[in-house]
This record gives sequence, C-alpha cells and structure tokens, in this order.
Amino acid sequence: MEAVCRRATREDVNTLYVLIEGYAKKGIMLPRSKEALIRQIDTFVVAEVKQEIVGCGSLCRLGSELVEIRSLGISDGYKGLGIGSKLVDRLIEEAKSQRIPKVMALTYEARFFQKNGFEIVDKEIFPEKVWTDCVNCPKQECCDEIAVLKILN
Repeated sequence: MEAVCRRATREDVNTLYVLIEGYAKKGIMLPRSKEALIRQIDTFVVAEVKQEIVGCGSLCRLGSELVEIRSLGISDGYKGLGIGSKLVDRLIEEAKSQRIPKVMALTYEARFFQKNGFEIVDKEIFPEKVWTDCVNCPKQECCDEIAVLKILN
C-alpha cells in the first residue's frame, strides 16, 4: 500500500476537518474550524492511498528558527503503515526549504517521534509555542503532552 504525500488544496478542507475533528473529540488534538483550515491550507500536507486522503499534518512557524508539526493524524485502518513517518519527512523537508533549523511537536506519541529522530525535551524551552497557542488551550494549566525536538542539519 503506497502512500503519496502532497500539499493540501482547498478541495481537501472538508476531509481535513473530519480527520482532525475525530482526534479533537478524543481530546488528543486541538480542533480546527473549516475557516481556519482554509486560511492555513498552505501549511498542510496530506497523504493519499489510491487517491483517498488517509493522513495529514501541518507546519506552523513559531519564529525565525522554530516550526511546529501539528494536526498530524492518520485515518483508522492506515495506522502503523509508515504513513505518519512519510508525512513527518515531508514536513521536515519543508522546514529545511525554509531554512528553519528546529522542528518541535507536542504529542502523546513520543515514541513515534523518537523513531523519527526527535528527542524529548522540556516544553518550557518553547516560549514561542506557549504564547502562540497554549494561552488559548483548555489544558493550559494541566498539559500532559510531551515536547519533542529535532535539530536539522
């Protein structure tokens, strides 16, 4: 089963919304409105299998030297097939093309990111993230996500 990663387009917004909302309802991803997805569509990549979107992820710039991988998700039935790693590789390539040396994520799946070359770090080293998103998060005072970081060469 070969997955192909590509940049997301406006035509993908409804599918992205449904995929992200499924994770958000479980409390493991922040929800994204369709309007926000439209505004941020150029930051998303999707993974397709037989022209069906089965995964997504985005890259959010948090400063001149830091980007965050966010909204990384895979449809049920397609997990464990390497599709998430393909998406991460594609997002890292995008960070490299923008000459951004550090890529971070907040996750409940630290082992997945460690397998992809990230290290677990203290989330307090990311004030850019705290002031951009965490101030609006319902879990701000009791965040249980794990911060991971990859420094690019």
